[in-house]
Amino acid sequence: MDTNQYLEMFLDESKEHLQSCNEFLLKLEKNPEDLAIVNEVFRSAHTLKGMSATMGYEDIADLTHKMENVLDAIRNAKIRVTTELLDVVFKAVDELEEMVMDIEAGGSGKKDVQQLVSLLNQIEAGHGIVPLQSVESAATVEHASLAPTHSEVMLTYDDYEMTVISQSKEQGFNAFEVSVSLREDCLLKAARVFMVFEILEKSGEIIKTKPSVELLENEEFDSQFTVVLLTNEEAKTIEAKVLKVSEVDRVQVSSLTDESLLANKRAEEVVETKVASPSEKAVNDKNDKAADKNKRTGNGQHANKTIRVNIDRLDVLMNLFEELVIDRGRLQSIATELHNPDLNETVERMTRVSGDLQNIILNMRMIPVETVFNRFPKMVRQLARDLDKIINLEIIGAETELDRTVIDEIGDPLVHLIRNALDHGIETPAERVAKGKPETGTVTLRAYHSGNHVFIELEDDGAGVNKERVLKKALDRGIITEDMVPTMTDKQVAELILASGFSTAEKITDVSGRGVGLDVVKSTIESLGGYISIDSKEGKGSLFQVQLPLTLSIISVMLVNLEKDIYAIPLSSIIETAIIKKSDILQAHNQQVIDFRGNIVPIVNLKTIFEMENAQTIDEFQSVVIVRKGDKLAGLLVDSFIGQQEIVLKSLGNYLQSVFAISGATILGNGQVALIVDCNSLIK
Repeated sequence: MDTNQYLEMFLDESKEHLQSCNEFLLKLEKNPEDLAIVNEVFRSAHTLKGMSATMGYEDIADLTHKMENVLDAIRNAKIRVTTELLDVVFKAVDELEEMVMDIEAGGSGKKDVQQLVSLLNQIEAGHGIVPLQSVESAATVEHASLAPTHSEVMLTYDDYEMTVISQSKEQGFNAFEVSVSLREDCLLKAARVFMVFEILEKSGEIIKTKPSVELLENEEFDSQFTVVLLTNEEAKTIEAKVLKVSEVDRVQVSSLTDESLLANKRAEEVVETKVASPSEKAVNDKNDKAADKNKRTGNGQHANKTIRVNIDRLDVLMNLFEELVIDRGRLQSIATELHNPDLNETVERMTRVSGDLQNIILNMRMIPVETVFNRFPKMVRQLARDLDKIINLEIIGAETELDRTVIDEIGDPLVHLIRNALDHGIETPAERVAKGKPETGTVTLRAYHSGNHVFIELEDDGAGVNKERVLKKALDRGIITEDMVPTMTDKQVAELILASGFSTAEKITDVSGRGVGLDVVKSTIESLGGYISIDSKEGKGSLFQVQLPLTLSIISVMLVNLEKDIYAIPLSSIIETAIIKKSDILQAHNQQVIDFRGNIVPIVNLKTIFEMENAQTIDEFQSVVIVRKGDKLAGLLVDSFIGQQEIVLKSLGNYLQSVFAISGATILGNGQVALIVDCNSLIK
C-alpha cells in the first residue's frame, strides 16, 4: 500500500494527538487520581500507535506502545502518578514530537530512544514507584478499562444471520466460530487481524466478527477476536492455517450446530428482556438523541461540516484575490475618469461583492492564538522545575483569532518573553514569602481584539524591573547618557531592556542571560507591523503588551504625494492629518518640533529621509501626518494628501529587505507603484 498519499493527514493528526497528550498530562499532574484523564491520554497514545504502525514508522509505534503500557499500569492501579513519573512520560511525548517533525522535514522518523524505553519498562514494572495495594481501587480501575473483556467476545445472531448459516449447512458447508487470541506483547494487532482475515477469506466466506471490523481496524479490542466462517474445509485445516500467522497465541475452531444456534437465540432473548443498567440507559439515550439529530439534518449527516484544506491552497487563493483588488482599483480609476453611469454602477457592485469575498478569505486564514498558546503550559512546568520556582500559568482569550502569517511569526517572541518572566520576573518561593507574597507566582497570558488589532499581554506578579540596575547597565553600555536619566519615566526605563544586547542576568543559564536580551522580540514584532510596550512596578510585577495587526496582506492606507511620487502610510499608525503654518515649526535640541494639542511632537521630513531634491524647502502651508508608535508621536511632512484606499502589501524581495523606513510596496489602480512607509522605524 502506498502510504505517501496519507502522509499529510498522518502529520496533522499526529500533532493533534501529541498536543492532546500534553494537555491531559498537565491536567493529570493536578488531579493524579482522576482515571478519566488517564483514559484520555491512553486513547490519544493508542490512536497514534496504530497510525504510525500503519504508516510504517516502527520507532514511533514502539515508543508509543511503551508509553501506553505505563498508562495502562496506572489505569490498573499497579503504579501511582507522581511528578517524577510524568517527567518521563513528558520526555516520551517530546521525543515523539521530534520524530514527527523529522518526518515532516523529509526524514525517516527514526531516533535512538533505547534509554527512554528502558526507563519506561522500569516504571511499568513498578521499580522506584509506590504501588497501590488497594484491591478495591484495582477493581474500580479494571472496570474503567477501554478494552473489551474476554467475556464480551461472545457472539449473538439475528434471524437473517441464522438463516444464512442454516442454508449454507444444507448446501454442505461447515459453519465455524474461529476464536483467535494474539500474544499480549503483539505490537501491530490490526496488521495481524488483516493477515488472519486474508487466510480465512481464501478458505471461505466471513459473515460476522466480534468485535466489529471497524473496531478491529482501529485496534480497539483486547487480544482476542472471533470470526464466523462458512467453508467446505475442516476445522483442523483452518486452525493450522491461522496458527501460521506470527504473534497468534492460540486458535479455537468450534462448529456451529442447529442446537447451539437455538440456544444462542434463547440467550439473546433473555438478555433483551433484562432491565438496562443506568449506564446502559444513558448510552442508549445518547444514541437515540444522536439518531434523532441525524434524522433532522437529513441522511444521517451532521449539520456542521468541516474539511481540511492545505494552507498553500489558501495562500494561492489569497494571491489571486490580491490581484483582483489591484484590478478593482484600476477599474475604479477608469470609472472615475469616464463618468459612465452603467460602468460606475457595475464597479460599485463589484466593490461590494469583492469586499464580502475579502472578509470570507481573510476569515478562512484566521487561526485562534490557542495554536501558539497550547505549547506554553508544558514549557512553564519544565522551566519552573529547572528554576526551583512554583509558577501558575493562566491563559485568557485563547480563542482570539489572528492571521496565519502572524501566528507563524509570533510564537518565538512569546517564548522569549515567557522565559524572561520566569527567570527575571518571578522570585523564588523563599523570596516571595519574605516579601509577603504567596509562594506560587502567577504569569497571565491574555489575548483580545481591539479595533483592527490584536493585543497579547504577558503579566507577572514578580519583582518587576529594577530601575537602578537597568539604568546602571544602560549607562555602562552607552545606551543612554547621564543627562537623560533625570527626565526618564519609569516606563521609559523599563523599555530600555528592549535595547540590543541588553541583559541584567548576573550569570549565564540555559533559560536566559546570554546577552541577547529582548531586542530580538522587539525587532520581530515591529517587522510584523506591531509594537511592544512595557509597564512595570518594582516589587509588584511587569506587564508586556504586544500590539499586532489582524492581517498582513490587505491593509488600509493614506496615499500622499512627495514630489512626483506617491507613498502609502498605514492608517493603523495615523492619529490625524493636519495643515500647519511654516511658523508653527519650532527648533528644540536641534530637532524640528510642533505643538500638537499641548504635546511637543518631533517633525520628520520624508523628503530628507528619502534623499529627494528640495528636501529643505518647506511651504508656507505644509501638510503633516501625525503618526503614533506606542505612546510616542511624530509628524511626517508631505506635499499633499490623495486619500484613503485599501491596498495589497507586496514584499520588496530578497535584495531590498533592509531599505530604511520602507516596509513594502503596492500597485495602484493606474498601474503606478507606491512605496509603503514604515512608521515604526521613523519613531525612535
